[in-house]
Amino acid sequence: MIVWNEDQRLLRESVQQLATTLSDGHIEDDRNSTFPRAKWDRIAELGLLGLPFDERHGGLGQDVLTTMYVLEGLGHANRDGGLSFSVSTHLASTGTPVNRFGTPWLKERYLPGICAGRLIGAHAITEPSAGSDAMGMRTTAVADGDHFVLNGSKAFVSNGPIADLIVVYARTGPPGTAAGTTAFLVERAMPGLTFGRPMDKMGLKTSPLCELFFDDLRVPASNVLGRVGSGFLVLDHVMKREILYSFVINVGEMQHRLERTIDYAKNRVQFGSPIGSYQSVANRIVEMQIGVESSRRWLYDTAVKLGSGKDSTVDIAISKLVTSEAAVASALNAVQVHGGYGYMTEYGLEKDVRNAVAGTIYSGTTEIQKGRIATMLGLQQ
Repeated sequence: MIVWNEDQRLLRESVQQLATTLSDGHIEDDRNSTFPRAKWDRIAELGLLGLPFDERHGGLGQDVLTTMYVLEGLGHANRDGGLSFSVSTHLASTGTPVNRFGTPWLKERYLPGICAGRLIGAHAITEPSAGSDAMGMRTTAVADGDHFVLNGSKAFVSNGPIADLIVVYARTGPPGTAAGTTAFLVERAMPGLTFGRPMDKMGLKTSPLCELFFDDLRVPASNVLGRVGSGFLVLDHVMKREILYSFVINVGEMQHRLERTIDYAKNRVQFGSPIGSYQSVANRIVEMQIGVESSRRWLYDTAVKLGSGKDSTVDIAISKLVTSEAAVASALNAVQVHGGYGYMTEYGLEKDVRNAVAGTIYSGTTEIQKGRIATMLGLQQ
């Protein structure tokens, strides 16, 4: 059992102070697919966008566990799931690889802006013809003097329309080989980079998403993260933290939804009794409780294992699978318990369902996670 110290608790409590600010107008922003930049700036003012990064570059220097604890608090406080998702994308997909694999020059140049929220980060890995098959990517990067020339495209780039920095994964070697991919740090203004229009989607509407196109995009060789050919090493490091950060936010959201549903079930009277006294309703709420506790335990236990240097491949897959499925079940149960009110847009619960479905797709679909677990069990090649 993890025991949080006073500094960790104070850091998490600072997020709660923003609860009203972050949640104000979230239904309208979702309806209009509006990224709430003012709220992003408020999160940045607390230092949350620099949580796990070096203090000398403006970060807070926190470990993975503390970062998760604070992000769970963000999920609990903030009803704008899209904004929280943009935060986790920024932290895991851009800040993390720069902090871990960037040269001293890259860190000095970019990390202060990343930590302060002046620079918004994204990463580009998925392609139109190669969704979960990262080994099948077609975007290429060819060495040309002290630059690399990138050609190709990426799809479903979270934070893409608002990003100032994008970590782009491109093929620098033979296709289908893990050692043939390299990670590049790309600036928005670099010639040859084109942003597609923002894409309308089912949920997480306040977290904008688009396609990216590379047409002889010249990236300085100094902007390589790690080494040439080590892109999958970078991606593996990033994805572990992306799953831990993104889905611990979901745990906070599920905890808030559980508390809200319990309160409703105690106070909503039908046929002379609170609806929570009826077994069918109580069972749904118990399922919500089990889901949030199981998800929390898997995520934090996995983070401890990751921090100890042990192989956490299966644990990451199970954590992602358990939490993403529990989030969908939690949202559906909350809608059902709230009945007609749950189905109405103004109560925000139907939005939770739409947001939760995304978690079964991004960071590796439910089917991909099951396949990964089956492989580790020796059932598949």
